[in-house]
Amino acid sequence: MDWQGWFTLAIVFLVICGMVSEYGGPDFVIGAGLCSLAAAGILSPRETFSGFANPSLAAIGALYVVSAGLRETGLIDRCVDKFLFGERPTRSILRVLCLPLALMSAFLNNAPIVASVTPVIRDWTRRRSLAASHFLMPISHATILGGSTTLIGTSVNLTVAGLIIGSGLEPMGLFELAPVGLALVVGGTCYLIFAAERLLPGRQHPGEYLGEHRREYLTAMRVGDNCVLTGKTIQEGGLRQLSNLFLVEIDREGKTLTPVGPDELIQAGDELIFAGAVSTIVELQRIPGLQPSAVDEHMAEAHALMEAVISESSPLIHQTVKEARFRTVYDAAVVGVHRNGERLAGKIGSIVLHPGDTLLLQAGRDFLETHRNNPDFYLINPIEITERLERKGKSGFAFFCLAGMVGAIALNLTHAAIAALVAAGTMLFARCLTGRQARQAIDWPVLVIIGSGFGLALGMEKTGVAHWIAEGIVGSAGAFGPVASLIAIYLATMLLAELLHHAAAAALMVPVALATATSIGAEPRTFAITVAIAATCSFMNPTTYHTHLMVYGPGGYRFSDFVRFGAPLNLLCALIALLIIPFIWGI
Repeated sequence: MDWQGWFTLAIVFLVICGMVSEYGGPDFVIGAGLCSLAAAGILSPRETFSGFANPSLAAIGALYVVSAGLRETGLIDRCVDKFLFGERPTRSILRVLCLPLALMSAFLNNAPIVASVTPVIRDWTRRRSLAASHFLMPISHATILGGSTTLIGTSVNLTVAGLIIGSGLEPMGLFELAPVGLALVVGGTCYLIFAAERLLPGRQHPGEYLGEHRREYLTAMRVGDNCVLTGKTIQEGGLRQLSNLFLVEIDREGKTLTPVGPDELIQAGDELIFAGAVSTIVELQRIPGLQPSAVDEHMAEAHALMEAVISESSPLIHQTVKEARFRTVYDAAVVGVHRNGERLAGKIGSIVLHPGDTLLLQAGRDFLETHRNNPDFYLINPIEITERLERKGKSGFAFFCLAGMVGAIALNLTHAAIAALVAAGTMLFARCLTGRQARQAIDWPVLVIIGSGFGLALGMEKTGVAHWIAEGIVGSAGAFGPVASLIAIYLATMLLAELLHHAAAAALMVPVALATATSIGAEPRTFAITVAIAATCSFMNPTTYHTHLMVYGPGGYRFSDFVRFGAPLNLLCALIALLIIPFIWGI
């Protein structure tokens, strides 16, 4: 390779390191890598931005809008509700849930599906004293498996499809992935059903416990001038008898009192720092004169408590709660923070936010309407909105738009991007959702990741980096035959997908896979399909896929839970894919 090749290789390496270390959001890191190639003159302006003109990118953006239209009209919620009747054991419920949700995610973005299912499952399990943790992670995995069955099922598939067209291969059909995808759904669902109770932690009160530890929020409550607790001891005020709650410390005029004894007098202006469950924090707010420290008079008028999970691409990551300026930016106050069973210490304002953190918010009246589709966080509390109720009469029309889109793509009447844009535009024209909701529904950071990924992939191919990496793979595995090279590509893609955003891993690996196939005289399409499946079926890291993060906090999971439950599923999917892909597409 010449200097351009080595420079490109260094940029790709830095992009991977930047994503793994969370130096910045994935969109920022991969976008910076693309800009570096352009600044060095390796990519022309047309080549630099060619990824953002790729029809697959437009299709992904339009599909976000289509999914939002189905959610706003109540169609997704209605389908979910039909699956949750009766008193059944965990295996029976998962058997009823997983396959229908996988089918839905074959044609819809799985984020709104999981967002709709999560609060319903949590409330349903709480009423029946079941463990929500036995359901939420399997449901997330089921929707990912379902997305592997069609071209429009995941952004990964559309990313690979765009790169396949760019390489001169035949376009990918809507159901081309169905043979391997359906096998993954069947095999993966069987694993989810039978392994959930064995490998996932269970608890009687799923919203409040995490294994042997409470699912604790750290929250700060201020004692007002007229608070009924003023002048009483901790014991007299009943603050030691509250269940699932621990008074960590008292902040009084800049001094910290800890540990707090039962005879400590409560004074006006005291800030009481508690660690406890959501239900108990709600009880604290019912004490006259005691309210969250972060809540002002404007917020106190709107008693709308909800939970939000920090997304993997959120600009809030690595900021403290105070630096995030929630009240100014989002019209909401952070009254509690939960992090995977870890007891947080210090003031809420000084807590540095991480992906997957669950925030307890007290919000203004218009918060849900404004931020329901905000990519900075995932809202997981069920709140009814009048406009959505009014749109439920349009759910049939929304379904008609979806069916028309799928039919047009399946019959090859038009490109997937055109069909998705027409469906999205028709929903907007029919007022299935508003323009603001459509804009908010689009995950813009994901589009930046994919568009930049196309450019990086072109740079790797143009400078010979992809061919150089492929030669290394062939040199290591090629002596054992093309199947060994295919296995190496699958494992390398799966590893990248566990470290990076799944679509970014696919964009980086497709040129390597195609170059590897060319080097050994194998079928290039087989290797590209392998990348699509491997990038999708990676389940061990909760921070690299949005539905993992959406269930992370509500299920009270730890990182180790995803590794323990996801590793066998990764291996099972690899086995199924590597047996079926060469048989269907040849090698």
